Amino acid sequence: MQDYSGYGQPPAGDGGFGGPTSPFPQGPPPPRPPRHRVGLLSYLAVALAAGALGAGTVVAVYHPTSGTSAAPAPSISAVPAAPDPSTPSSSPPPIGIAPGTSAGEAAVLKKVEPSLVIINTTLQYSSEEAAGTGMLLNSSGLVLTNNHVIENATKITATSVATGRTYPAKVVGYDVTRDVAEIQLQGASGLRPITPANPATVKSGIPVVAMGNAEGQSQIVPAVGQVTGLNQTITASDQGGTVTSETLHGMIQTNADIVAGDSGGPLANAAGQVIGMDTAGNEVTTGQQSASGFAIPINTAMTLGSQISAGDASSTIVIGYPPFIGIYIGQGTDSSPTAQAQQEQSGLGGSGNGFGGGFGGSGSGNGFGGSGNGGNASCYSSNVSLTVPQTIASVNSGTLVLGTICGSPAATAGLTAGSVITSAAGQTIGSPSSLTGVVSKYRPGAHISLTWVTPSGQTKTGTMTLTAGPPL
Repeated sequence: MQDYSGYGQPPAGDGGFGGPTSPFPQGPPPPRPPRHRVGLLSYLAVALAAGALGAGTVVAVYHPTSGTSAAPAPSISAVPAAPDPSTPSSSPPPIGIAPGTSAGEAAVLKKVEPSLVIINTTLQYSSEEAAGTGMLLNSSGLVLTNNHVIENATKITATSVATGRTYPAKVVGYDVTRDVAEIQLQGASGLRPITPANPATVKSGIPVVAMGNAEGQSQIVPAVGQVTGLNQTITASDQGGTVTSETLHGMIQTNADIVAGDSGGPLANAAGQVIGMDTAGNEVTTGQQSASGFAIPINTAMTLGSQISAGDASSTIVIGYPPFIGIYIGQGTDSSPTAQAQQEQSGLGGSGNGFGGGFGGSGSGNGFGGSGNGGNASCYSSNVSLTVPQTIASVNSGTLVLGTICGSPAATAGLTAGSVITSAAGQTIGSPSSLTGVVSKYRPGAHISLTWVTPSGQTKTGTMTLTAGPPL
């Protein structure tokens, strides 16, 4: 693999943008908005605002196993997690190309940028907002993006770069294990889809432009480079470090400066054809190995997208929204409720990183093990004041409930913080992962029975109707 001195700046004469052999017009580009690198190999959605320390998963299947049922829903808990879309907003001025774009980049941008959307999400239950990028697949607003861009989102909007119009969006489906998702813009028409490249033309050394909503700036910022590797296998995790890492195969490697916010955006060739979907990157340099960005090949992403659009669920593909119970739980495979509480206290109170796949962020005073309300609130609308319950049910095995979400099936059934779930759908429950594994087999609208022990020692059983929750 070639060694480059920096991202987006291959040596002159090696076929990169702006070099002597570049196929694009040359000229000294003015400064661009900065594209700050992430430190580890990470997914590239960007958190715009973080609330207090988070707490476990909002029940469900934020981390389904490969054996998960093909039902279009893992499990989470929820209040109305998929709000009804409203009328698209009236359009502000179109989002323009960032200042500092070179002539070569501009030529590619002119072809690709009109087919992009800037995605913004609200993660109500973890008190966060996030942003990423998406690519239009048809004129009526079907958008391809990364699963981690919409993960845990209770509200999704997408702004057309071509028109500046913002649309509410619904989840069509997603594949957690391969990090691909589709969303549908509501009320969209007349949009321009991307042009995918012929996979046979994607070779190591070809010049490319990566583009996306870099650092959540609400504009498309390009970065030039070359393809430096094909068919790569990587392991990536969210920048917060609270999500189980995922291994992705068959990735395109590039030295283009891919940064947070670019997730779901295009990696395009010199002809303005999309060769991949920006997904992960780092800035680690070891010996002759330069920092790298990685993209899912566009043919791979679009094949998965076609399966999602067709409603073809599988052990990894979820169609629509997952089922939702409405409780916060921890993560892991320990069946002891006491151990689960200790893990939350040490993991959240000490490190500032929440258990639960992205539920959490930096903060103080509201973390686990802090002086919060001790889990005494009857329910929560977010995890801002969520703490490890001071009193938990005296049970040797089961899943500890850290809190319930107001208005959710769990809250309606009377589940409270400190309770321990011992059975779901007639199956014995131990660790949090065992609970999510059972619930993930159901769809929104299904009925499921739960048995739990309250902090005062009472055993209760209730039947709940699962609602639609945020995507995993």
